[in-house]
Amino acid sequence: MSRTLRAPAGIPVPQLEVLLGGAGWVAGSLGLGTGGGTLLMAGGLLLTGWLFTAVRRRHGSGARLPRDLRARTLKIAAAVVVLLVALGIGLPMIGRGWGELTVPVGAAVIGAGLVALSSVLVERSYVAVGAALVVLGAVGSLLALNTAGTATPYGVVGLGAAAVLWAAAVRRTGMLQVIRERMGR
Repeated sequence: MSRTLRAPAGIPVPQLEVLLGGAGWVAGSLGLGTGGGTLLMAGGLLLTGWLFTAVRRRHGSGARLPRDLRARTLKIAAAVVVLLVALGIGLPMIGRGWGELTVPVGAAVIGAGLVALSSVLVERSYVAVGAALVVLGAVGSLLALNTAGTATPYGVVGLGAAAVLWAAAVRRTGMLQVIRERMGR
């Protein structure tokens, strides 16, 4: 029988979803062009900054992982980054129109990475969030192949992924309770 590795008490990597949500928001607003897209990007970056500082204030840098869990976490993160760079370079080079698949397929890769990370960090919410990102990536890929331009696939996938990731971060880190207290409920 194999021994199950457990993460130490506390929340490991508490800012992960916040930062990934900010990146998704930037990708989504870049597809919308200048003007409204820039204003939307600024609002998303402000929200990301506020969430990041609030989570950092509450949890610090998170629970320290043992060496073997930290190594496995970094291997998964490195694999996801390598795949994202390869997709970012390779898809636009394939041919005309394939560059529109970059953000949707990237969201699916990040979702698969979160699902893989769930077993390492013993965090069930990563399975649901990862699955939602894979579904968003699939929907965005269909939209990219059926529409002209990047506004629809980038906007739907990027902004949708940011909303899913920020909601997961608020729930996982306990910030929902802080928001409820500040709202007076």
